[in-house]
Amino acid sequence: MKKYLLVLTIILAVVLSGCGNKQESKAKQKKFTIAFGVGTYEEQFRKGILPILKKEGYDVTIKTFSQNDQVNPAMIKGDVDASVFQSRAYMNSINDKLGGHMIVNNDVPTAPQSLWSKKHKSIDEIKDGQTIAVPNDPVNQERAFCIFEKQGWVKIDKDAGTVNFNQKSVKPGKYDLKFKELHPAQILRALDDVDYGVVNGNYIADSDRVIADGLLVEKTPEQHKVVLTINEEDKDTEWAKALKKAYYSKTFQDWYQKQEKYKGFIVPKEWK
Repeated sequence: MKKYLLVLTIILAVVLSGCGNKQESKAKQKKFTIAFGVGTYEEQFRKGILPILKKEGYDVTIKTFSQNDQVNPAMIKGDVDASVFQSRAYMNSINDKLGGHMIVNNDVPTAPQSLWSKKHKSIDEIKDGQTIAVPNDPVNQERAFCIFEKQGWVKIDKDAGTVNFNQKSVKPGKYDLKFKELHPAQILRALDDVDYGVVNGNYIADSDRVIADGLLVEKTPEQHKVVLTINEEDKDTEWAKALKKAYYSKTFQDWYQKQEKYKGFIVPKEWK
């Protein structure tokens, strides 16, 4: 019996040692995969962050998804290690929905929403019966209606929520307006058919426009700022720390500030 217990103890010690070595190896690894939707945030990373990481010896694989809703399932499954495309609010909603354990690693320069029109030159032309295009997903739609509420155009119920927001929580304010729900990527193309449209900032930056030129620009609340997301189990890895350091570095700041297309973005509060 004593011999059996001794053998069992030795086996257990070997297994625990192996797990410990595996965790330590993962924490120090210099290789990881990061995911993006198409456009702005991937470009910022590839041109501004990746050169910093390469100098530090990191081997980075970039995966670009054609649809943003494909990224988080890949994160949760472990096919990618990090991502840049979503807000805190959206990340939390997906954690609840899919049972994920994603956390914020660091902030990134965020593209606020803005209001655009091909038919009107200013918001002074707003009037009853006009149609405004808004994002069709709850989180971005809530952001859009908060812009309208600040102008007094609508009133939002106090219990409207964010991740389950819908137009049933909205009542007319100064004007009786119509709202057309569209996929965020379609709103710029739909401006010929509506009076105004609220466009997510990454789509503006990827066009020939500048966010600061919008008729209205969102004062983005903390919960809607874009973040770099990782899985909780990776929070102490060297690559996660390196990502945070790179995004807050003076090298990246200097590169970023030379890019005219990002005028109007909200930069991380950690920037000096």
